[in-house]
Amino acid sequence: MPTLGWRERFTAFRATLLLFAVAVVFSLPALTGSGRDLNYLENLRRFAAKFFPPDLSAAPQIIFALGETIQIAVMATLFAAIIAMPLAVAGAQTVAPRWLNLTVRMILNIVRTLPSLIWALIAVAVVGPNPLAGVIGLTFYSVGYLGKFFSDAFESIDTEVPDGLKMSGANAIQAFQYGLLPQVKPLVASHVLWMLEYNIRSAAIIGYVGAGGIGLLLHTYQEFGQWDKFSAVLLFILILVTLLDLFGEWLRKKLLHSD
Repeated sequence: MPTLGWRERFTAFRATLLLFAVAVVFSLPALTGSGRDLNYLENLRRFAAKFFPPDLSAAPQIIFALGETIQIAVMATLFAAIIAMPLAVAGAQTVAPRWLNLTVRMILNIVRTLPSLIWALIAVAVVGPNPLAGVIGLTFYSVGYLGKFFSDAFESIDTEVPDGLKMSGANAIQAFQYGLLPQVKPLVASHVLWMLEYNIRSAAIIGYVGAGGIGLLLHTYQEFGQWDKFSAVLLFILILVTLLDLFGEWLRKKLLHSD
């Protein structure tokens, strides 16, 4: 067999590994601690001990706040999916012209640049500290991601079907409805479910800045050092996210095997 030159052996994968190795070496200073002689394991043990056992006496208050968190996440995901769908169509290279793709993708990049906590902080400044601020903040944040995910889904499908419908006399809307949408429906549903799961976790954090939900309880328990109640909140969030993940997995299987 002929000997390959370094250009042939230096593949994109190996180049990526090399760049990552350089990045790791460059990032080593991030591992520098405070410089003090601390017993990290002992500090962790003492802090973790404050979380156990969880104080379930706050369950009624937690369940109420968790219900508000779910409401915020559901409404934000709904609004984001509605807004993201036309943006995704405009951002897909297989559907819209190039100039529109670049414009929409730049907008989505800008939206994704700001973390959900910053969007929530902006919303609180506009509408005040209430659940509506959480809905607005998470809606903006989710549009950036769902717009990207939906756009990628549209670009991954077979365009022969909608093109064939257009050649048969269908207009653009009909070609989209019957040629594109059925192909991306499972992906869109999967992305929406993922975003809902993510928003429930995010809604638990944005309460720290006054955007409603269970995050307000987390902030209160943290401020007063009530770590046993804090861990009870985390336990309820874990149960909710796990149930939602199991439901999402079941629903995705149903959608993938549906006609």
